[in-house]
Amino acid sequence: MAVFEKAVEGLVEGGAVTGAAVGLGVLLLVPGLLPAVGRALRPLAVGAVRTGITVYNQAATTVREATDDIIAEARAEIDAANQGQGEPVRRRTRAHESAA
Repeated sequence: MAVFEKAVEGLVEGGAVTGAAVGLGVLLLVPGLLPAVGRALRPLAVGAVRTGITVYNQAATTVREATDDIIAEARAEIDAANQGQGEPVRRRTRAHESAA
């Protein structure tokens, strides 16, 4: 009997019963708490998504401006090189090479 009493006493003192009771209480409360937590966190989630969209749009605009400048510079160099030759340089395609 002493062994059984010590086992039960150990469970109560060790917190296993308390832990099980808390776990059961949480399981019973979760269905009621989730909608409330969802309503409270929704504005934060919307704000985070809005911030992400704003950052993406600003980054995309910066990258677009940088690449537009590089493309314009490359086209100007090609035009300058072609002006000295009189006629634009045309590459031969593989269809022309196989016919020749």
